[in-house]
Amino acid sequence: MSSTDRDVDHALAYPEPPASPLWHRHGAKARPLTEAQQKRNRELLDLAQRKPRTTTIAA
Repeated sequence: MSSTDRDVDHALAYPEPPASPLWHRHGAKARPLTEAQQKRNRELLDLAQRKPRTTTIAA
């Protein structure tokens, strides 16, 4: 017999722990990308999506 989401009693599940304070950034924010950097990123993304994936076989 398979279990479904309806069979789960969420009251018995452990509560999610609080987020770590290390996940929050403090201080200066990252600089926005320049138009040239954005264009280069778009070109590289486009190239990566068109290029066939290659697999390497460990010898």
